[in-house]
Amino acid sequence: MAFTKTAALAKHQRHETDTGSPEVQVTVLTERINYLNDHFRAHAKDHHSRQGLLKMVGQRRRLLQYLERTNLDAYRKLIGELGLRH
Repeated sequence: MAFTKTAALAKHQRHETDTGSPEVQVTVLTERINYLNDHFRAHAKDHHSRQGLLKMVGQRRRLLQYLERTNLDAYRKLIGELGLRH
């Protein structure tokens, strides 16, 4: 299963060419993180990719903190849709 971001983009875009809003960035990062989690089930010793995963998790955390600070309603909606922060 390859990672594709078109479905992730379509759902959270503010307009047709939106690829940089925090909602879209968090969605794409979440999809990539989920893909890598599946990858590590089969390749437990892939430490190089694990470093990238940790960087993505940190970036997503910072974007979510920014979104929470600037637009609380969008933040709550996004974490609900993505199933984050259980």
